[in-house]
Amino acid sequence: MRMAKSFSDLSPSEVLALAISLEEDDARIYGDFAARLKETYPDTAKMLETMRDEEKTHAARLIEMHRRRYGDMIPYIQRQNVKGFITRKPLWLARTLSVPQVRSMVEVMEAESLRFYQTAAKRSNDLVVRALLDDLAAIEQGHETLAAGLQQDLKESGAAGREEETARRLFVLQVIQPGLAGLMDGSVSTLAPVFAAAYATKDSGDAFLVGLAASIGAGISMGFAEALSDDGVLSGRGHPWVRGIICGLMTGLGGIGHTLPFLIGSFHMAMIVAVGVVAVELAIISWIRHKYMDTPLLSAAFQVVVGGVLVFITGIVIGSS
Repeated sequence: MRMAKSFSDLSPSEVLALAISLEEDDARIYGDFAARLKETYPDTAKMLETMRDEEKTHAARLIEMHRRRYGDMIPYIQRQNVKGFITRKPLWLARTLSVPQVRSMVEVMEAESLRFYQTAAKRSNDLVVRALLDDLAAIEQGHETLAAGLQQDLKESGAAGREEETARRLFVLQVIQPGLAGLMDGSVSTLAPVFAAAYATKDSGDAFLVGLAASIGAGISMGFAEALSDDGVLSGRGHPWVRGIICGLMTGLGGIGHTLPFLIGSFHMAMIVAVGVVAVELAIISWIRHKYMDTPLLSAAFQVVVGGVLVFITGIVIGSS
């Protein structure tokens, strides 16, 4: 299996290849958005089509630049081959799609593209290539403003409003996302071992020790996994070890929540309290997904509860066998 390369190790030809792939992918995404919204929001769809056409133009300019500087053979390099390279959440595959969801994603896409071109330009030793990357960065910066106006029925924000929105997006990207991933993993993945141990031993103390070990172990594992997954240079997700600490702590917290009730001496009382804590944990996760991830509340609750209940039942069945 080929290891992912660091962005700093890419050749100028590979950087241009990544940029071409990015522009072509974004053009298709904008086209999908436009097609989905055309009947209901024709003005928004028209703006998205304009952005799609501009991304295609950018890709063509990059391809021509590559041909002039490095030849016709464009390296086959995919975003997953580069550590921390931009990923796109497949929002366009959702059954229902709202203008606020599209507007939010387009803003994030343009901000990520801007960061990529600025970083790539700084690291390019080819002056002609650097000039093109700087030019595309300036265009992407203009797209951020255009993206902010996608929802015509919203009041236009002033400078303070745009700064507040940018700060909110960064907060979601750097804090909420790793924290939520940890909380979900800690709350759900530790259910089975904790309740399996509880039902197998009928002893609160044993269940507490298993839950404590599972929570701390999961927190360490998730923390390192998050920290090593992305250096944050291109994606803007912040310092990797800060994200890792947030994710690790929230993972441990998610497991400790339904482990603490087993400090109660009475096994049956401990079980009742633990089940209640699990219900609260799943409700909190559903609310966070609804508030910060633009997920409908009922959909978020259904997805989280179904997963949690299945793991919970698995633990009980194994512990009772």
